[in-house]
Amino acid sequence: MKFIETLKNVWKITELKDRIMLTLGLLLVYRFGAQVVLPGIDASQLGALASNTDQGILGLLNAFTGGAFANASVFALGIMPYISASIVVQLMGIAIPYLQKLQKDGESGRKKINQITRWLTIAICLVQAPGYLASLPALGIPSSAFLLGTGTMFYVSSVIILVTGTVFAMWLGEKITDKGIGNGISLLIMVGIIANMPASFIQNYASRLEGGGNGGLMMVLIELVIWFVIILLSIMLVMGVRKIAVQYARRTASGGYEKNVFGSRQFLPLKLNASGVMPIIFAQAIMFVPTLIGKGLGEGPVGVWLQTNFSDIFGLWYNIVFALLIIVFTYFYTAITVPTNKMADDLKRSGGFIPGIRPGTETSEYLDRIMSQITLPGSIFLAMIAVFPAVVVKLMGVQQGWALFFGGTSLLIMVGVAIDTMQQINSYLLNKHYDGLMKTGKNRKAVA
Repeated sequence: MKFIETLKNVWKITELKDRIMLTLGLLLVYRFGAQVVLPGIDASQLGALASNTDQGILGLLNAFTGGAFANASVFALGIMPYISASIVVQLMGIAIPYLQKLQKDGESGRKKINQITRWLTIAICLVQAPGYLASLPALGIPSSAFLLGTGTMFYVSSVIILVTGTVFAMWLGEKITDKGIGNGISLLIMVGIIANMPASFIQNYASRLEGGGNGGLMMVLIELVIWFVIILLSIMLVMGVRKIAVQYARRTASGGYEKNVFGSRQFLPLKLNASGVMPIIFAQAIMFVPTLIGKGLGEGPVGVWLQTNFSDIFGLWYNIVFALLIIVFTYFYTAITVPTNKMADDLKRSGGFIPGIRPGTETSEYLDRIMSQITLPGSIFLAMIAVFPAVVVKLMGVQQGWALFFGGTSLLIMVGVAIDTMQQINSYLLNKHYDGLMKTGKNRKAVA
């Protein structure tokens, strides 16, 4: 088979093979660390914690940490504090001139921004770690499980370990990015999500066969078909682009000799979903607010209504507000991450122009208008995929743990990271004159 032959070609490229093996090794280290329980906690008494964190918002957090959250692991906070710090730094870059200057300073500026992000990650961990430890008794861990008690010594040592665990996970992600294959931070999240998939599927499978009244094997097959279709739609969302024709009046190309190319036409790809999964992450962060407001209002009718309707991530009102926030944040994040002014200036400097559009300000306005037009269907599509887990839970009775893989952040992260990693492997194969993994790549015959 051609696919088997392609896999054999991967191992013929020494650099690519070494990068893949290093990536797998570091991911294995991360998964091993997720099973190491914090010192002073009896691992045999964590059953209640696992059962209380397998659904709802806590189930989502547990999925992102690969089960480390429910294991009271040294990696319980996972890589999420780093993600939060990255988002904060990116948003601060809009308003703080110093960060704007660093963003324009190239490699040196990027290193300084990374250093700021690391320090902010530690600060976020120092806030989240005590909160996590304080919530453990409320989440079902009995007092007998704390072998050394819950005094100052336990809190101080555990906070240091949790912060160190997040910093170590951050280091693993950066090493994978630099020395391995793919985006390291994204791979750590994806591996954590995939780690929960077998158990979630088995639980759903058992519930379908239990008693014979839940649809049985036929319903499981229908669910798998729907899941496969959602994956295909997610791939379309991630890969979808609008191609804008760009004309170059005169360009010099070197191919062993100099020649002038007049009227050379290329395309400027504008992504249908330029913001990725960030709108979903922003929206989920905001969705904690109504529940907190409800608790603050107490037992009044408004407070009870907010707590009831916004504590269930599969509820109707939760998903209506969630979808609207995703659409809003998609426009917001696309506006700050797609620099249409810079794109127009770069085209003008390189002698390129869009046919029928004047270079400069008019080109920038045209690109901005096109981005607004394609962002609307992209944001609606993204919102539909994000709320689809609630649809399968309410209409098909799918188990909540398995439903998280039918859309939302989990599925989009898996699809996006898988595509990005395959594209990097594909580029290595094509550069070495082998057929690529992806059909969209150009096939090249092996050179003797």
